[in-house]
Amino acid sequence: MRAQTGQSLRSSTRQGGRRRRAVPAAVAVAIGVMTLGALAPPAASADAAARPDAVQQALNTLVRDDGMPAALASVQGRNGRTRSYTAGVGDLTTGSKVPRDGQVRIGSNTKAFTAVVVLQLVGEGKIDLKAFVDTYLPGLVRGKGIDGRRITVRQLLQHTSGLPDYGIHLDDDEIRNRYFEPRELLDLALKHQADAAPGETWGYSNTNYVLAGLIVQKVTGRPLAEEMDRRIIKRIGLRHTYFPTPGEMTIREPHPHGYHRNPANTPLRDFTEMDPSVGWAAGQLISTNSDLNRFFTALLAGRLLPAAQLAEMRTTVPAGTSGLRYGLGLTSRPLSCGGVYWGHGGDIAGYETRGGVTDDGRAANVAVTSIPTDEAATQHVKDAVDRALCG
Repeated sequence: MRAQTGQSLRSSTRQGGRRRRAVPAAVAVAIGVMTLGALAPPAASADAAARPDAVQQALNTLVRDDGMPAALASVQGRNGRTRSYTAGVGDLTTGSKVPRDGQVRIGSNTKAFTAVVVLQLVGEGKIDLKAFVDTYLPGLVRGKGIDGRRITVRQLLQHTSGLPDYGIHLDDDEIRNRYFEPRELLDLALKHQADAAPGETWGYSNTNYVLAGLIVQKVTGRPLAEEMDRRIIKRIGLRHTYFPTPGEMTIREPHPHGYHRNPANTPLRDFTEMDPSVGWAAGQLISTNSDLNRFFTALLAGRLLPAAQLAEMRTTVPAGTSGLRYGLGLTSRPLSCGGVYWGHGGDIAGYETRGGVTDDGRAANVAVTSIPTDEAATQHVKDAVDRALCG
C-alpha cells in the first residue's frame, strides 16, 4: 500500500498499506525465484485476441517491456458493455494462462471502501467529520507532536492529519507471515514524530485509515470487515470481493500469481501467499477489476452514499504535481482526452491496481502482478488506464 504521490498515488504500504520505500525489503520466504528471462510472450484474452486494440497493446507493453509477469484489465463503456483483457502468464513456474478477470489483492483501493463506510455513518448521524478523533477513541492517539484532540475525522480520510505512516517502518521480511492487530499498526506509527501539524499539508499515511477503521468499529460495535461486507459488498453485488479472515494467506478464487522483487535488480519471487493484515482498513481487500468497476460506478452514481456525503467525498485537495487530487478516500486524475476519472488505486507486494470511472459512465481498472520498480513502468500502468477510458 504505497502512498501515491503526485506521480502515482501508490496505494499504501507496499504491503497493502504502507508507503513504498525506494524498493521494499526482500521477501524472507520466497516460493520460487524467477528471472525476467522466464517471462512468456503476451497472451491476449479471447475477446481481444482477434483484433488487438489500444488496451491490449498497453498490457502487452507492460509484459514485454516492463517485465510484468501478467497484466489484466476490465473496461466498461458508456453503454455498459464490458471487455476483459489479459497479457502474460498466470504462473511463471507452470506457464499457465492468466485467469480472465482473476482475483488480485487490491491494496489501497480498500481505503475507498473504508471511507464509504465512515461516510455512511456520517449520513446516519453516528460520526461527525468535524469531530476530533478523541470523540470516538479517547486518549488513544498521543505521541510526539501527535494529539487525537486536534485531529478530525475529515483529516484522517483526506490525509491531512500529519500522522506518520507506520508502513515505512516495516520490511517485507517481517510482514509476510505475521498477523497484525490494528492497534499494533497504530502503536508502530505513534513511536514516531508527527509529519506535520493537523490540517497543515497533505501527506499520504496508512495510519489515517487504521484509525478510521477503529472508529467504525467503536461506533458500530461490529468488526470493520462485517460492516464493509454488509454495507457495500453485499449491497451492490460484488461477488468476487472479500476481506480476508485472520490468518487467511491464500486467494480464494482463480487468480494470477503475484511476484515481488527487492531490490529492483533482483529476481522476481512468488509472493502470492501472504498475511495481508498489515494493510487492514488501509489495504487488505481482495477483488477483481470488474468488481472494482462496479464499486466505483455505484459510488459515483449515488448508490452507496447520500448526495451530501458523496459531495464531501469528491471535495479534493492537491496531492502532488501531476494533477492528482485527493478527496475523502477518493482521487481524481486528469485524462488525456479531457476531464478526469475518479478512483483510488493500490498496491501490495505482488500486485498493483489502477483505474476508476468517469462522470459519464466509463470505467476501467488495470492490474499487474508485480509492483513497478521504475517510473517508466509506473507510467505505463497509468497509460493503460488512460487508453481504456479515452479509447
